[in-house]
Amino acid sequence: RYFLVGSNPAETKYRVLKIDRTEPKDLVIIDDKHVYTQQEVRELLGRLDLGNRTKIGQKGSSGLSRAVSAFGVVGFVRFLEGYYIVLITKRRKMADIGGHAIYKIEDTNMIYIPNDSVRVTHPDEARYLRIFQNVDLSSNFYFSYSYDLSHSLQYNLTVLRMPLEILKTETTQTRQESFDIFEDEGLSTQGGSGVFGICSKPYEKYVWNGRLLEAVRNTVHRDWLLYIIHGFCGQSKLLIYGRPIYVTLIARRSSKFAGTRFLKRGANCEGDVANEVETEQILYDASVMSFSAGSYSSYVQVRGSVPLYWSQDISTMMPKPPITLDQADPFAHVAALHFDQMLQRFGSPIIILNLVKEREKRKHERILSEELVAAVTYLNQFLPPEHAIIYIPWDMAKYTKSKLCNVLDRLNVIAESVVKKTGFFVNRPDSYCSILRPDEKWNELGGYVVSTGRLQTGVLRTNCVDCLDRTNTAQFMVGKCALAYQLYSLGLIDKPNLQFDTDAVRLFEELYEDHGDTLSLQYGGSQLVHRVKTYRKIAPWTQHSKDIMQTLSRYYSNAFSDADRQDSINLFLGVFKPTEGKPHLWELPTDFYLHHKNTLSLSQTRRSYTYWWTTGVLKHLPLPFDEVTCAENRRKLTVKKFHKYEEEIDIHNEFFRPYELSSFDETFCLAMTNSTRDFMPKNVGIDPSPFTVRKPDETGKSVLGNKSNREETVLQRKTAASAPPPPSEEAVSSSSEDDSGTDKEDEGAVSQRSTPVKVTDTGDNTKMTENVVQSTKDVYGVNLSDVPSEDDLTIYARFVQLGQSQHKQDKSSQLFCSKHHLDRVINLIPISSFSQDNIYEVQPPRADRKSIEIFHAHIQAGRGNMQPLGKDDFLMYREYIRNRYM
Repeated sequence: RYFLVGSNPAETKYRVLKIDRTEPKDLVIIDDKHVYTQQEVRELLGRLDLGNRTKIGQKGSSGLSRAVSAFGVVGFVRFLEGYYIVLITKRRKMADIGGHAIYKIEDTNMIYIPNDSVRVTHPDEARYLRIFQNVDLSSNFYFSYSYDLSHSLQYNLTVLRMPLEILKTETTQTRQESFDIFEDEGLSTQGGSGVFGICSKPYEKYVWNGRLLEAVRNTVHRDWLLYIIHGFCGQSKLLIYGRPIYVTLIARRSSKFAGTRFLKRGANCEGDVANEVETEQILYDASVMSFSAGSYSSYVQVRGSVPLYWSQDISTMMPKPPITLDQADPFAHVAALHFDQMLQRFGSPIIILNLVKEREKRKHERILSEELVAAVTYLNQFLPPEHAIIYIPWDMAKYTKSKLCNVLDRLNVIAESVVKKTGFFVNRPDSYCSILRPDEKWNELGGYVVSTGRLQTGVLRTNCVDCLDRTNTAQFMVGKCALAYQLYSLGLIDKPNLQFDTDAVRLFEELYEDHGDTLSLQYGGSQLVHRVKTYRKIAPWTQHSKDIMQTLSRYYSNAFSDADRQDSINLFLGVFKPTEGKPHLWELPTDFYLHHKNTLSLSQTRRSYTYWWTTGVLKHLPLPFDEVTCAENRRKLTVKKFHKYEEEIDIHNEFFRPYELSSFDETFCLAMTNSTRDFMPKNVGIDPSPFTVRKPDETGKSVLGNKSNREETVLQRKTAASAPPPPSEEAVSSSSEDDSGTDKEDEGAVSQRSTPVKVTDTGDNTKMTENVVQSTKDVYGVNLSDVPSEDDLTIYARFVQLGQSQHKQDKSSQLFCSKHHLDRVINLIPISSFSQDNIYEVQPPRADRKSIEIFHAHIQAGRGNMQPLGKDDFLMYREYIRNRYM
């Protein structure tokens, strides 16, 4: 049998799974509920080793050998023979949110569980294994041990703020699984109120290994279950005069109706759409780590295919196959299911930004617009007017061709109106300075204001045909607008506006382009064809040739490799399950029946054509139903009572690990995408603010020059640490694009109007490298190399003498410290009569009685007067001994 030994990060608590290897086709896993200490695990493994040796006392033939070391279990899968276990063997830290690490899977290992002696071989097993492994788990799959990546930050922090009374009623009255000799005594000293921990069920739509964990979900402890998401995760650091602000972008790709570009279009019968991705931008002050004390803000938006039954026939090998509507849907049944899901998760209003072409010589994309307008108009008849779906059509391709119109200016107007309607999430109330000097835009902001901050209600849903190039640019503009509001809400800028060509926006643009490239590779097989620079019409002339290469790469991928990738995704997600005696995956003419369940069985219940939303959703709008406190949502939560000194709730020890000898490289191994210093000027030391507009030749990246192709690539876009490999390596989870809004003849026109970025020549480049290290005169305004004047030296000598004579005084005179003297030290008298804290005035801190007592005790201890230890002190010491050594 296999023994799977798992530990917590501190390696003080262990759990053991026993996997039986004698069953040829069944999975038999035994989870003994005991929590072991390090010593107990060593003794257990020692006994197993000794008991399984071939000869007693013989050291050479070990009865127990380590098969593999791993960071987590992805799941268990079976094809036609026995089960395999999929383990994460390499990981890399990609982001950090409130002390919770987010890791990218770097490598995995599949181990066949049954013994060779009981193995029943099947000729097609190897082929299924090869198809399954085509889903490259090392390509943009992410997980976290302590943070729920399938939910938004708003959901996670809203759950944390549930009233304590509700949690107490939900807590099961069972003892902890491990016997604790101090448990009853410890909890009684706290008046019976331990620390409550909440674990919510993941949102199944964005979990990619849900089917792989089905076999063990109900038999093993929840700590073994590690949920992974697929999409993108990137984090960059914005330095605002030394204050670290982390900008994080997380994209969650839906595992429902997942697939490749031309093979997955529109929606399935359950309302799940193709290429559905939820993008969340999180902004927080990294100088404070905890969720309760720190400042956190997030904004969520969604992309996804048009929610109708439509497809494109790729058998003709055309670059733009004709769009066909497969089924008539007069009552918008599919769209109703889709928008019902969105109302439950995001609340209202749902805003649709439709970027497809409106005016075409031959009717192509317009087919989708006309059908979508009809569906939205029908559904809005039955919704209350204040919660109606908002539809915004905007032909981005037409505006791109126009010489008179600036695409991004128009998008900025749309973005402002969208963010004002939905609002954004922030976990702190408005700062006092914004109440004193309110901004006009801030007062018009929507969303839902609560005592602890703001909630985002509703969401923007952007789509074009493929939801890649045009969609990414539109999402960037909306994200940029939301970023300005987020920075303003955290008190980092004085007006909620951000200009192009500032370090902050350049950094954000890089993050969004990496995000767009990754999602494009997964869905369409190539990187983005049209970028933000293309629509700003400042892309260099070399970009046009790169766009052509990406278009060819996308065409090749769609024509030759998409079918194999679709098979792999269907097998990985459990959409197709191999069964003896039934057709194999590669024998199926289409996977239509796998994704549309209503083709195999007739549903007994029929949804109403008028009341198309789930019961209870409308009552709580504009708040999302998933976040309100009700009995149905409480059933999704698991509440556990923790001891006061439990390691699992001590985020400081979990993050910094003071109990072990570690290096900086291991502790701070975050693979940050980039930082503001990558964009800051290298030759100007006047204004380091990331919100100052720079000239094109002042930025850090343009200083590099264009000496080689490699440097030119860095000039165009600094590839993120998480950037996906080229298409040839991206066997399974490749992505990508659309009929990006401009036809082929239009691409040339755009390129001809493009203005090349100004690049320094060789002479300027040499000068700039000399000025990278700035003189002290430039930075501080004084040249330290000048010899101090005689007067300054005299003043300094007197200062030193004063200090020396002060130390020679009798120390006993300094020990005089009466009670009145202490009172004068502690009870500071404010100089001003200001009573409020804001940027103009400050209120002195008040020391409470307990702090004063601790300070007095500290003074007395310095004089040798020790206070007797109380019950709490003994309890704390005993806890420390138990956690550290027992």
